[in-house]
Amino acid sequence: MLSALKNALSRLWHTSNFNNKLSRLLEIHTEDFLQRHLFQNPRYASPQRLNRFEFKVYSQNGEDGIIEEIFKRIGTTNKFFVEFGVGNGLENNSAYLLVKDWSGLWLEGDRASVEFIKSEFAREIAAKRLRVQETFITAENIAALFEQHSVPQEPDMLSIDIDGNDYHIWKALHAYRPRVIVVEYNATFPPPMVWIKKYNPTWQWDGSIGFGASLKAFEELGKERGYSLVACNFVGANAFFVRNDLLGNKFHAPFTAEEHYEPHRSQIRYTTGHTRRMHEKHEG
Repeated sequence: MLSALKNALSRLWHTSNFNNKLSRLLEIHTEDFLQRHLFQNPRYASPQRLNRFEFKVYSQNGEDGIIEEIFKRIGTTNKFFVEFGVGNGLENNSAYLLVKDWSGLWLEGDRASVEFIKSEFAREIAAKRLRVQETFITAENIAALFEQHSVPQEPDMLSIDIDGNDYHIWKALHAYRPRVIVVEYNATFPPPMVWIKKYNPTWQWDGSIGFGASLKAFEELGKERGYSLVACNFVGANAFFVRNDLLGNKFHAPFTAEEHYEPHRSQIRYTTGHTRRMHEKHEG
């Protein structure tokens, strides 16, 4: 039996459409998982919660949909974003905003990724809608980088994902008050645990679980800075904060890590439009 299964898998592996079949299987698995654990779960039934609005265009795990819904609720001002840790630009939290006529700044430490961005996004760069710089970000240089690129003091969105000193970078931005902040949290440490990686300006992620900070640590930092935690994406990677003067009654309370924490769900593989299609089906 085991031998027959191995032979069948081997034949499937060597077919030209194996990758397509595998992608479809992962998509079906994700849709089934979301159906059972998100859309049929009373925890997410409140219309003020944001998880049902998740979808992927360029983001990795449904962040595009949450960001779009947040700005539907609070509106936009300068439509300016800043994101660091953008990779090659094809899978991050602001590329979709760029498509929707926003402008902004990308900071990335990997030279090959920056060169790719300069080629792939040459039109946006030439039109001065996108600025990109190769740089290693630290708590000591982040404010100067913002000044160098004339970042508004209140950009519509800041996204932080550098797999390490994220907490300390946010803490260093005293003079800037983005309307929305997206930050990667370390789901290994659930609330009420407050865990923060000790600051090391030269540290780079080594694949271990000891990176960034726990959601509770970010919640407390947000409170200090005048922000409230309004959501975490369902896959358990990014937390979303809205400035307190913009909250109104537009988001699900209480704005605590205990209420909004999501564990890391590595089994989910988003494809384009995933939860948007499911949301529209349920709402319809």
